[in-house]
Amino acid sequence: MNSRDMQVIGICRFSYPALGGFQVEHDTIEDREAFLYDPIRMEERFRTFEALTLPPLRAQTDPDFTLAVVIGTSFPPHLRARLEALLADLPQAVLVAREPGRHRPVMKAVVNALREDRGLPSLQFRMDDDDAVSIRFVERLRETAQDMIGVIRNNRYAGIDFNQGFIARLDAGGVRARPCIETLWTPALAIAVSPHASRGIMNFSHAKLARIMPVLSVTGEDMFIRGHNDFNDSRQKDGIKPVRLPRISAEDAAHLSRVFCLDETRVRALYAA
Repeated sequence: MNSRDMQVIGICRFSYPALGGFQVEHDTIEDREAFLYDPIRMEERFRTFEALTLPPLRAQTDPDFTLAVVIGTSFPPHLRARLEALLADLPQAVLVAREPGRHRPVMKAVVNALREDRGLPSLQFRMDDDDAVSIRFVERLRETAQDMIGVIRNNRYAGIDFNQGFIARLDAGGVRARPCIETLWTPALAIAVSPHASRGIMNFSHAKLARIMPVLSVTGEDMFIRGHNDFNDSRQKDGIKPVRLPRISAEDAAHLSRVFCLDETRVRALYAA
């Protein structure tokens, strides 16, 4: 069994109006869509997706992966055209439109529709539309899977948690960020899924993954940026403390550019528009 032959599949929900799957609920699908498709929120999401999420995906040192970008069938046509334009130069991306439905079954169906019958585990990862992974993420994911091949062979599911990275906020002034080590955050978190298993990366609570399957936590290399903004689902409840992030230094800017293709000049231009 060689991880180089395993299929790597990622999934990113781009404001998909799921039933469930959000920490803040809404009374109706219409209410949820109104929140998700609010013009101010959408503009922030598109800017972050363009400046933070997509550049390192385009630059992956191992380009052999598939990324499902999931939207609702109600996604406004002009926004869909804008999203399609952003994804045009990412051949690994597959834009998938689904009717509103229960979050986990819908995401399972999306991932399983992309799985190929290779007779090998697939390596599945998830990311939000305001997060980023290192340009070496897919490469390191395969390397780590090979290191734990015995665990993967003997378990239907096995987790791989790259736990070192940054939390960052983008604005017209550039980038605010600080380094962090956080266990089982969603960006740069993956699972190896047996070819005989039907569930996938979105069928498990990321914070509880280690209760369900063996998980290897990997540190020592910056592998993710967790986007921080006013529209984070986890920040919509009352009483959430603000996260204070300093302006990055020139040294940090060079590091983030090298590892995540994060261009502060581009960030300023997008957010000042």
